[in-house]
Amino acid sequence: MADQTRTIIANIDRLNRFLDEAGCSALILRSGKNFTYLAGFSYPGTLGRHLDFPDSPREVLLVWPRHGEPVMVLNHYAAPLARRDSWLDKIEVYDDYAESPYQKAAAVLKDLGLDREVVGLEKSYISAIRWEETVGLLPGAKLFDCTEMMDQVRWIKTAGEVELLREGALILDEAYLEIFPTVREGDTEREVHSRIVASCVQRGAQWAHGILNSSRNTVAYGGESDFAFQRGDIIRNDYVSYYQGYPGHQSRTVVVGEPTQEQKDTYRLMRDIYRMTIDQCQIGAKASDIHSFASAKFKEAGYQDRVSLVGHSVGAWWHQQEPYIVPTSHVVLEEGMVLALEPHVGYWHLQDMILVTPDGPQLLSPRFSTDEMLVTG
Repeated sequence: MADQTRTIIANIDRLNRFLDEAGCSALILRSGKNFTYLAGFSYPGTLGRHLDFPDSPREVLLVWPRHGEPVMVLNHYAAPLARRDSWLDKIEVYDDYAESPYQKAAAVLKDLGLDREVVGLEKSYISAIRWEETVGLLPGAKLFDCTEMMDQVRWIKTAGEVELLREGALILDEAYLEIFPTVREGDTEREVHSRIVASCVQRGAQWAHGILNSSRNTVAYGGESDFAFQRGDIIRNDYVSYYQGYPGHQSRTVVVGEPTQEQKDTYRLMRDIYRMTIDQCQIGAKASDIHSFASAKFKEAGYQDRVSLVGHSVGAWWHQQEPYIVPTSHVVLEEGMVLALEPHVGYWHLQDMILVTPDGPQLLSPRFSTDEMLVTG
């Protein structure tokens, strides 16, 4: 089934258990998260964007039978990289722009004798047109939405996944430690952002993205602009650095020049709430309870700001995955989860990835100390 030179690090035992519980004989996977997770490599650049658009004319699919050899259904542009990097061997190539990959996927299932079985597809990701097409191609199959099932499979990490996440985190922290101390008054958001992304790529990241802005810029997600930093500004940041498809994902509080005593006191308050929230991430804790804890601590400190996303799981291809640490999530934390914890208000943004273990939450990147905020210059 697999390229013996590469070890499968996906949680196949857990996948098989969930497939058996669902009575599912095969999956047809389309999303970047699930394709990358089970194919064992990530597409870069332009090829990667085709995993993100449901209406792409160059889709890639993964047919994963419960028993038998998985098959990647790829277009001519996507096949060479898969042959080189995937831990899977079997590829069916379709004529992009002229053929439908779902016809190839249906043919694979028929060849396996699974065209009248229970087949899972991601209803959250496959377009309505493609779903209808698949119903027509597999009229005897029982199709079901496997999105939630695959989320649950992915949220327990193997040791191999943890190591990739750890490496991604170290790359990002090293980039932060290289770039943030060099920020000076007059530097623009655009200049600093470009240096951080370049540092990540130079250190081995496939790509990096995120936000960076001055505390005086009131539109945090407006893109990095020519807004110039001044002394006393807090540099808000929230980056993701991908290593072999897995994200490093941290946020650090940085101040331009010597901070005021008020800034020091505020940071320590935020840091303490952040660390107390991380301490809540024990096996058996409920996601909604962790969110309630953080929200209560900010209110006790006098902050009435809405605390939305306290944290989230991470995984292949995209850094925000289930479970989310929000008021409506009653997911119970399990050993082996990796969570990015980011309880914060305003621009006082701290974030780290932690592994849930029997001995408590384990920090994946201790490289960048958060005891005090970093002071530039």
